[in-house]
Amino acid sequence: MTMRMPEMLSPPPVPPSARRNSKSADAFRTISEVAQELEVPQHVLRFWESKFPQVKPLKRAGGRRYYRPDDVLLLRRIRQCLYEQGYTIKGVQKLLREGALKTDDIPRLSLPTTAAAKDGEKVDDMRRELFELRRELLTLREELKKVRG
Repeated sequence: MTMRMPEMLSPPPVPPSARRNSKSADAFRTISEVAQELEVPQHVLRFWESKFPQVKPLKRAGGRRYYRPDDVLLLRRIRQCLYEQGYTIKGVQKLLREGALKTDDIPRLSLPTTAAAKDGEKVDDMRRELFELRRELLTLREELKKVRG
């Protein structure tokens, strides 16, 4: 009868995601880390770099991007404006030019927001109003064609 020695158990390997979370707040982040944190694809971050010159990650050999903590904060604010508040790219560019994104208080749009969209009656009223405006515009267009001959 042979006696087996108990197997030595080694600690499980630390997954890469756990290592990333242990980075200091001042550490630089790769594009994949920032994309994961902001829940946007990497190509969106590269697109935003082309539209917002204020976002300037360091680029190392081979074009690898490293985002500073300030870059990540700015990207988070850009994402908030675009995805949560309904701003357009041009609208966010204007906010950046005016320095509005440097503060924590980003101006809210006064346009109907998601709350209005959830209210079916308001949405139906807006659709009816838009339909009426379209009909009036088409009528005016026809009248202009008659006048111009």
